[in-house]
Amino acid sequence: MVHRNGKAEDVRIAYLGGGSRGWAWFFLADLALEPALCGTVRLYDIDRAAAAENADVGNALGKRPGAKSPWRYVVADTLEEALEGADVVILSILPGTFEEMRSDVHLPEEYGILQAVGDTVGPAGLLRALRTIPIYARFAERIRAVCPKAWVINYTNPMTLCTRTLFEAFPEIRAVGNCHGVLHVRGVFSAALRELRGIEVEDPRELRINVLGINHFTWVDSAHYRDIDLLPLFMEFARRHWADGYEPDGPDSWKKSEWGHAHRVMFDVSLRYGIVAAISDRHLAEFLPPWYLRDDETVARWKFHRTPVDTRIRMRRELDVRRRRVIAGEEPLDLKPSGEEGVAQIKALLGFGDFVTNCNLPNRGQIEGIPLGAVVETNAYFSSDGIRPVHAGRMPAPVLALTLRHVLNQETLVRAALAKDKELAFQVFLNDPLVTIPPEKARELFDRMLRSTREYLPGWDLG
Repeated sequence: MVHRNGKAEDVRIAYLGGGSRGWAWFFLADLALEPALCGTVRLYDIDRAAAAENADVGNALGKRPGAKSPWRYVVADTLEEALEGADVVILSILPGTFEEMRSDVHLPEEYGILQAVGDTVGPAGLLRALRTIPIYARFAERIRAVCPKAWVINYTNPMTLCTRTLFEAFPEIRAVGNCHGVLHVRGVFSAALRELRGIEVEDPRELRINVLGINHFTWVDSAHYRDIDLLPLFMEFARRHWADGYEPDGPDSWKKSEWGHAHRVMFDVSLRYGIVAAISDRHLAEFLPPWYLRDDETVARWKFHRTPVDTRIRMRRELDVRRRRVIAGEEPLDLKPSGEEGVAQIKALLGFGDFVTNCNLPNRGQIEGIPLGAVVETNAYFSSDGIRPVHAGRMPAPVLALTLRHVLNQETLVRAALAKDKELAFQVFLNDPLVTIPPEKARELFDRMLRSTREYLPGWDLG
């Protein structure tokens, strides 16, 4: 990498999971729109053809009107080739196939356990983690061997466990976990300001919020817009919309999107605990006992969706068709900012100003009451000097108790996965708030789920 005329040239990015559908295009567009950075992106994926198609898309984006930086995209045939000389490593993979995901999400339904997303906690999140942790341990080991000074940005779920594994396998790794989940709460604060005070927020980044918690179970205990304290305003907004939900696009608009929700779970949990639950209803419901996931009638009453695996399969097929149409010039690809913050973080780390945002890092004291070393989500300060977490304080005791249950489960699960310890992993499974069935039924479900994903668990004694 060379700094010249206010620009970082020859930046080398390794993108592991470079055949990604959907999200990858947002990242590629953000790179094309950033004038301060330019270089080469090496795409590596076990699906080489998908990586090659993304390379075509990335190279085409750099030629579009409005592009400010023509990056060069190439396909790497090996992990080591992708990592060689990398300044930045992006991790965004799907651990396993949709068949394993089908088992993760739908086998528990036979036992009365419903899940809305299935990528972080609950039986599905646990099994996904068991597949992912060995992959991330290998990533960390190869990064240590090939590009130990590279900045590593993880986007894969389960976010906390992936990031934790990177640091477990390579303690000196310069890694961070990124999730856009908290960003949407700025929209809710903005809506409260507009409705209750008649104030229009032009730039959501003017909202100063203190984030604390773990990924997909995050909280805000302090929020301001200029001199306005937003917490009492949010609670008033939540009380006003608790019964019917907040739907900015009109009544029942939550039904129109597979990812839609009406913020009813957010409002209920926030009012219950007196602190803002800063994540979408679909994720939030999975971290709690089955208050909101008791049955499909309960889910519908709280106005959010559960996503069946068939929906994900259909969406991937649609994305594949669209990607090929874009490559063939039959469909335009919009070149516009995604709202994601990864490129802004890279820019700050490479010496182009400072940047503050929420991210996932090992706890070095930024959250009180959480074990040191466990990965937590707070604000952090990005600069050429590195990433420094911002002290976030302590959650209220009842919220801390809810959070600690997951933190200790996640810490234990990393040990279980790396040691291939089935019994320890089952203890975590049994401790999850969604697993309310008798232990003997939980054992039966756990064994069935393990058998369904055994291809990704070499060396395990599955009986």
